[in-house]
Formats: sequence, C-alpha cells, structure tokens
Amino acid sequence: MEKKSLYEQKALIFKALANPVRLEIIDFLASGEKCVCEIAEELHYEQPHISKSLLKLKEAGLISQRKEGLNVYYTLQFGCMREFLNCLDTALSENSLQKY
Repeated sequence: MEKKSLYEQKALIFKALANPVRLEIIDFLASGEKCVCEIAEELHYEQPHISKSLLKLKEAGLISQRKEGLNVYYTLQFGCMREFLNCLDTALSENSLQKY
C-alpha cells in the first residue's frame, strides 16, 4: 500500500470535519471519552446517524474506540483538537459571520 502524503492525510481530516454533526461530536468528545449512547442523547440525533459519523471520524484518524461489554467508547486521538476548535470559535466570534 502506498503511503499517503502529508497533504492527503490533512485533506482527509478536513473532509471528515466538513460536516456539522461530526464537528458537534468532536466538540463533545473534547471533554473526554463517551459512549455512543451518551453522544446520541447529548446531541439529539438517532444512534445510526451518530454511528455513521463516528465511522467517518475514525477512518480519518481523529478518534479511537474501545469496547467494554456491549458499549463502545470513543475518544479524541489528538489533544490539540480542543485548542484548534477553541481558536476557530474565537476567530469566528471576533470576525462575525456576516462576511460569509
């Protein structure tokens, strides 16, 4: 298998993040490990929708999972995601969305 370039890997990550539900999941996971049921309950989406989004995030390498009994728990792979999202939130609030 051919190794992906750094830019291809970055593009895969940004593609996975280019979805509001997945961004909500990443934001929720920034506070720590959560099971699928907690994510679905907190974000008010059907579990199949959450599971599909989690798969995309996992394929991009943004999250990891572990199974405990019948539950699957997810966690962020990169601790810096919290800082990245906080930076983006600050930039967007300072530069009003009216420009877009």
